[in-house]
Amino acid sequence: MKVILAGYPKTGTKSIAKALTILGYDVYDYMEHFWYHGKQWENILTGNGNINDFREMYEDVDAITDTPVFYFWEEIHKMFPDSLIILTVRDEDAWIKSWCGQMHHLKTGIAFRLIWTFSPHGRSLHRYFDRHCIALFGFSLPYVWSAPHLNELLMRSRYRQHNLNVMQNAPKDKLLVYQVKDGWEPLCQFLGKPVPDLPFPTKNQGATVYKTLLKDNKILKQLHRETMVVGTLCCILGVFATYKICTGGRLSKCISFLYQAASRRCFHF
Repeated sequence: MKVILAGYPKTGTKSIAKALTILGYDVYDYMEHFWYHGKQWENILTGNGNINDFREMYEDVDAITDTPVFYFWEEIHKMFPDSLIILTVRDEDAWIKSWCGQMHHLKTGIAFRLIWTFSPHGRSLHRYFDRHCIALFGFSLPYVWSAPHLNELLMRSRYRQHNLNVMQNAPKDKLLVYQVKDGWEPLCQFLGKPVPDLPFPTKNQGATVYKTLLKDNKILKQLHRETMVVGTLCCILGVFATYKICTGGRLSKCISFLYQAASRRCFHF
């Protein structure tokens, strides 16, 4: 472990994850935490894990970003004391507006809702997301079409407390307090890396996280394929069931066949 991103979500975490990748780091972001260590994180968030789990989870990873690792930056650093810590920050009003916009996007965007409904791994992703929303942010994520209730006062308080905690308790020689607008220079100087001849990446602007991940992230592509396959088979089942009902036929064999076909077609790496 070389780099721990301790910044709150919506402080440029997706941009930093991409920047670290460009600089040659193997990065675990939100989807990787879910896909590779979802069970361990569930144990940690429900009080059944311990600090030693972090070493097993991340000893072969260069950098970790986003939820839920930012909240446990101190415990993770104890396991990897040579790692560097980056605290991404932004203006509080801009941050809360962006955070609420992200939640609104999850509420109104059909893509994630379809994944949570039709993809087998997508339903696990929803449970994982809801678990750490309750534990870390103080709200639950409703399952399908209703909106999460956000306590803005609580979110602002937790944001300030978290940033202050990192700045007070992280080793000064291993901490960079950073804003994405500062670009490559302070980040590369801190990491001891040459500045790339590329524009600094800007990711998830306007809460476009689904489009960003679907383009770049193999795990979300997997969930997207599952959604397309299962959703299509459900549509076929619905049409066929309607036909059989109208013609008086039996459905049991047909339902069993389509269910088995859906299970076989859910792709794996």
